[in-house]
Amino acid sequence: MTPPRVLSRALATLLLPALACLAGPSACSSQPAPAATAESASTGAPRGSAPQPLAPTGSAALGQAAPDFALPDLDGQLVRLSDFRGKAVVLEWFNPGCPFVKKSHTEGSLRGLAARYREAGVTWLAVNSGAPGKQGHGVAANREGRARFAIDYPILLDENGKVGRAYGASHTPHLYVIDARGTLVYRGAIDNTRGGDAEDVPTVQNHVADALADLAAGAAVRTPETESWGCTVKYEK
Repeated sequence: MTPPRVLSRALATLLLPALACLAGPSACSSQPAPAATAESASTGAPRGSAPQPLAPTGSAALGQAAPDFALPDLDGQLVRLSDFRGKAVVLEWFNPGCPFVKKSHTEGSLRGLAARYREAGVTWLAVNSGAPGKQGHGVAANREGRARFAIDYPILLDENGKVGRAYGASHTPHLYVIDARGTLVYRGAIDNTRGGDAEDVPTVQNHVADALADLAAGAAVRTPETESWGCTVKYEK
């Protein structure tokens, strides 16, 4: 004979769904509720989920708001452009395997440049839009490049190339300057050497330094756009 306590539980299991249906159709469901986990109850996110990169909003146009985006750094932490509103921001398209990047960071105008301006409150972010399997792709390659070039600012990974394409980044290095209001005020080459060799020009003119100096003086950027040079960005096909 079935014990009375077990029988009561069985009857409750059968009767409760029917009683719920009497309260209205919304209370009656033929689908079982998913089992809750401690993580989903506390965060609302499925177990094992990770922050996802956010595609840029809009497209880059000089004199207009720079497209916002969120990309992971080499430690997997999302970095969002809009979090730096109120500061000048430099975006540097980066590829640690590119000879032009190597030249600029070891002998040319990018050597130590970010460190000087970061001391003055400028935010500097490198962006690698190289696709999987392409030159300079991957966390390991970028960490090695970070160490080799003594980079102490975030390197962000844009593997699907959405951010690079939104900004029209075509080469590495390719530089963009955004003012404290979030407006794109410069895009183009780091300088006028077209390869990082100072002896190729009578006087090296650092376009990014000029743009930041103009911003600091409260003046319009004297040269808002120049032709970029370097390796092509290794976008996915």
